[in-house]
Amino acid sequence: MRLKFTKMHGLGNDFVMLDAISQRVKLSPDKIRRLADRNLGVGCDQVLLVEAPRNPDADFRYRIYNADGSEVENCGNGARCFARFVRERRLTGKNQLTVETAAGLLRLSLLERDQVSVDMGVPVLEPADVPFDADRRAPTYPLEVDGEVYTVSAVSMGNPHAVLLVEDVATAPVHKLGPLIERHARFPNRVNVGFLQLDSPEEARLRVFERGVGETRACGTGACAAAVAARLRDLVDDSVKIHLPGGALTIHWSGPGQPVTMTGPATTVYHGQIVL
Repeated sequence: MRLKFTKMHGLGNDFVMLDAISQRVKLSPDKIRRLADRNLGVGCDQVLLVEAPRNPDADFRYRIYNADGSEVENCGNGARCFARFVRERRLTGKNQLTVETAAGLLRLSLLERDQVSVDMGVPVLEPADVPFDADRRAPTYPLEVDGEVYTVSAVSMGNPHAVLLVEDVATAPVHKLGPLIERHARFPNRVNVGFLQLDSPEEARLRVFERGVGETRACGTGACAAAVAARLRDLVDDSVKIHLPGGALTIHWSGPGQPVTMTGPATTVYHGQIVL
């Protein structure tokens, strides 16, 4: 199978984009792992598959696969890259798009200077719906990990996130604690883990250990979840700039019951073909 693809990234969180509308694409976990392999394939954090919609209210459907071959529900950086991809491949002429994902419908707006704004929907805070094992909803929860108790927030942005406040993201135990929380028994579907440093009510720093991937240079849904977690504790304003290793995203959230809006860049690296 010969596939045309586009390599893209959102703040260094990189993707292999596949158009399954104008070419036949048949993926398996093995093929996804091969595509994502940085030595034997193209190399990426995630593979994004663009398809015709099933929902009549959507312009497209897209599916998201981690580098380990597992399918996930949502990806903020991927959504921004998706919007640029379908315009550059001339699959649409619209600047406003409605996209079907496993987490529901997303609304995307293409802006100037490669910026894309994404309505990420209303964050899910009920523990059972994240999903997270807790008796009741709260801004934070104690979580015992390897004999230590940490304070975390549990938020779903279509995919589950645990957010911890740290004094310094540079020295945070991302690679030690991230895998332990990712597979913690209280997160039955595993979880993305965000380490958040607050600089001011308008700015913060974040590192994310992504479920099925490891630490990435940026995570859009992670930035949204971090902003929500901090806002629930009245630690940040409605709009906050989240600085990730790959760059900055602007997140706006007015409070419970309101949608989260994420704005940031999407970059095309190159086009190519690969035989799988």
